[in-house]
Amino acid sequence: MAESIRDKVAIIGMGLSKWGERWDADIFDLITEASTEAFNDAGIDRKQIEACWVGYYINDLATMGTVVAQTLQLQQIPITRVENGCATGAECECVRGAALGLAAKQYDLVLALGFEKLKDFGFGGLVTAGAPGKVYPMYAAEQGAAPGRYAMAATAYFRKWGLTKEQGKRVLAKISVKSHHNGARNPRAHLRREVTVEQVMNAPIIAWPLGLFDCCGVTDGGAAAIMCRTEDVPKYAANHRHDYVTIKGFGIAASPGWGKEMTTYDFTYWDATESAAKQAFAAAGIKNPRKELSLCEVHDCFSIAELIGVESMGVCAYGQGKDDVENGAWEQGGEIPINISGGLKSFGHPIGASGCREVYEFYSQFQKKAQDPSRQLKDVKFGLAHSQGGFPGQFVCGITITGAPDV
Repeated sequence: MAESIRDKVAIIGMGLSKWGERWDADIFDLITEASTEAFNDAGIDRKQIEACWVGYYINDLATMGTVVAQTLQLQQIPITRVENGCATGAECECVRGAALGLAAKQYDLVLALGFEKLKDFGFGGLVTAGAPGKVYPMYAAEQGAAPGRYAMAATAYFRKWGLTKEQGKRVLAKISVKSHHNGARNPRAHLRREVTVEQVMNAPIIAWPLGLFDCCGVTDGGAAAIMCRTEDVPKYAANHRHDYVTIKGFGIAASPGWGKEMTTYDFTYWDATESAAKQAFAAAGIKNPRKELSLCEVHDCFSIAELIGVESMGVCAYGQGKDDVENGAWEQGGEIPINISGGLKSFGHPIGASGCREVYEFYSQFQKKAQDPSRQLKDVKFGLAHSQGGFPGQFVCGITITGAPDV
């Protein structure tokens, strides 16, 4: 009979590379920066690592997991590369392979990390298929560009819930303003700039109604986590014996992807996100996520993605998100803080690293190390990290819930 992962696996160290436009660095630098901080945070030596999971979307310099062995000089240990689109971070970072490998007692101490060097592709946005210069016309047309598909989700949301163009665009603008306000106070975010509703509303349009400030930036970065079984914390957690966090539950769900083929597809409802959330809440024993979660880090690659993602997870009812935004329910002092880090929108979205970085926000908040005191939350017990891959209609979603070990 299947067992819950709740409290069986602990995160005892985490690290990030510097995020941003890293023209000064290559993938080996990103791996080194993130992993070194995680090793130092945990108080362990890299030679103690018994297995590693690494996630990245696509990179010509890294076709296998051995890129980590080369960079960190890890000797003859299993290293597994995973990829699940923009949900890659959830696939490897503190979820699936690393956590289950520990829970199954195959390993005692593992490293999970992700990285991405998106600026090296030489253009804005994501590679649709193949390496740069190898995007096949038929495939690209069939997939559609990300801003266009999320724009369709936005207009569908406006129509379904009775918002005028002006009202809908203002709701999205307020989401972006919140994200930039949070990111501006986060010393580790990529885009540390406050914006106003008027600036967002009047910004250049990428795909209506999504303007420049509705879209996340193209970011380079890496993130890493050191993990062990909770029972082994006294053995390995030299620096965090009393303020480590545990995995409470996770869920992974892949949609069949037929939405992109259907003229009747409802872009305002994401079944993979709903399914993954149900799995994660059941494993964590969470009955009322809106009341029990201390914060949510949501995959806000576009402002509309935050809105629909929060609704699809059941943190609020369908159609209620727009009211939450207007009422400030998702702000730091609101009922349920959403993307207190700045989210993908402001912190950045190097695909393979984003899932781990979302977990890092809860980890640092729990340890009262939010760096800027103005963004430190009180009484942090449970945090949710949400990653999704694909465009509306062809989603895969991963959700990780972490929390205080004694709750």
